Amino acid sequence: MIKLENLTKQFKQKSGKAFNAVDNINLHVPAGEMCVLLGPSGCGKTTTLKMINRLITPSSGRILINGEDTSGLDTVTLRRKIGYVIQQIGLFPNMTIEENITIVPRMLGWDKKACKERARELMDMVALDPNRFLKRYPKEMSGGQQQRIGVIRALAADPPVLLMDEPFGAVDPINRESIQNEFQEMQRKLKKTVILVSHDIDEALKLGDRIAIFRQGKIVQCATPDELLAKPSDEFVGSFVGQDRTLKRLLLVQAGDVTDMQETLTVRRSTPLSEAFTIMDDNDMRSIIVVNDDEKPLGFIKRREARGAEGLCGELTHPITITARAEDNLRVVLSKLYEHNLVWMPIVDEEGRYSGEISQDYIASYLSSGRTKRKISAA
Repeated sequence: MIKLENLTKQFKQKSGKAFNAVDNINLHVPAGEMCVLLGPSGCGKTTTLKMINRLITPSSGRILINGEDTSGLDTVTLRRKIGYVIQQIGLFPNMTIEENITIVPRMLGWDKKACKERARELMDMVALDPNRFLKRYPKEMSGGQQQRIGVIRALAADPPVLLMDEPFGAVDPINRESIQNEFQEMQRKLKKTVILVSHDIDEALKLGDRIAIFRQGKIVQCATPDELLAKPSDEFVGSFVGQDRTLKRLLLVQAGDVTDMQETLTVRRSTPLSEAFTIMDDNDMRSIIVVNDDEKPLGFIKRREARGAEGLCGELTHPITITARAEDNLRVVLSKLYEHNLVWMPIVDEEGRYSGEISQDYIASYLSSGRTKRKISAA
């Protein structure tokens, strides 16, 4: 969807000497993916974003959206293709929230009814009551609420491409996480092609399908978050993503990703202990989960206690003190394991049904294995 070919932007210093703020970069972002441009201040990432949005004219190279060179597009056509979100939000103080949201659709000739419906639809998407907020002015809303409006305003005309320049940087940490989560959920539904500029590695890991690391106007590595952490291309990338990059990988794998690969073996309270022992012995299990008729975990049986025991599993069931959800990442699971001094933990799906377990040993094995989730091309 977005392709940058040999893109360069040259500026002149006060001394008259020329330098390349963006130096011959190549980048390909497939449709429906989010690419985060990451790097220190002054590395060229915002300049790149502004060239894509034609706020800055490239010195050389090409920018293609869906195979079309944007240098030949008029402004109105370009605005149909690209939504733009900046850190400063830029809401017009003399316009209502509804007028702010619908400014691009109105510019494109949408009628009043279509604009109103679109504004209400987008407000619902970020959990803001349209009846309460649409007729208000920006000054009557909190900073976090205004930032939400800035995001949905960029989506109002339903552009296929969304450019975001540190969109959550000015928001406090609590609101930032909330807005990131809302945006992530929106992206799952809308599947826009997004380029987001950030200097925050944790934000990049959370939101990006791929991350392009910039240094002095060049892209030094473009990879999935997991690849980037597992195999940084050089010392600069390694130091930028952080010395704790191995632990950061825990954020990228959900508990459900692990349990989906497991064979799930369970018993019922009415299962004979001899049968439960046989299952555990045959599969080299130290324990086995006891579930009810709805497949929800009730407790567990220890193999050593079931050895030679008579009776039913319900008589020797140990209670489960804590579970994790399939959508929790391994960092959350590991935190719970340490907090409750456990070596393993049952995982349940959104209905509360048992879907497998995760142990400290598995997490350590995953981190040391060098495995990554999937590979992408850097160009």
